[in-house]
Amino acid sequence: MTHAPVLDAEAAKRIRFVVLDVDGVMTDGGVYLGDVDGRRLEFKKYDIQDGLGILLLRWAGLRVGVITGRVSESVALRAAELKVDDLVQDEQARKLPALRKLCRKHGIGLDEVAFVGDDLPDIGVLREVGLPVVVANATADAAKAARIRLTQAGGAGAVREFCELLLRARGEWDALVERYVQSRSEGPVK
Repeated sequence: MTHAPVLDAEAAKRIRFVVLDVDGVMTDGGVYLGDVDGRRLEFKKYDIQDGLGILLLRWAGLRVGVITGRVSESVALRAAELKVDDLVQDEQARKLPALRKLCRKHGIGLDEVAFVGDDLPDIGVLREVGLPVVVANATADAAKAARIRLTQAGGAGAVREFCELLLRARGEWDALVERYVQSRSEGPVK
């Protein structure tokens, strides 16, 4: 039986920046590759509930970033759609230097960062951040570097699970949900 992870309020309130990996965290790790008239196309499937969790993080005033070791137009489109604050796509998967640069730019300490990863390219970051988190189907090596292992798999609600876990521990979840419901319950449909 898998038990829901627990996060104490003090640790949750220390977080100012939530950073997500893409393949295996925001997606199930699958990549659909194709060719149309000689043009390479790449598709990924994202969980819609994860996106709503990210919106609530932003509403809570948290900075949200995406750092991935793969360059993809799909990721750029999803990041823009979610209005994440920072996006780094580095085909060399140099995630820790990218995160350090973002933290310096925004005046945020690594101890104020939560990072959700799943595999070997994430271990360097997981070892350095204040709140290292992995999805349920993370590799054993990545899981060893994490403080929290989620119950949901990457691409299947893991990001949403983390967003809710963090915001509940901060005591903000219920008010944000109510704000969301009210924002969708007022005014005429156009």
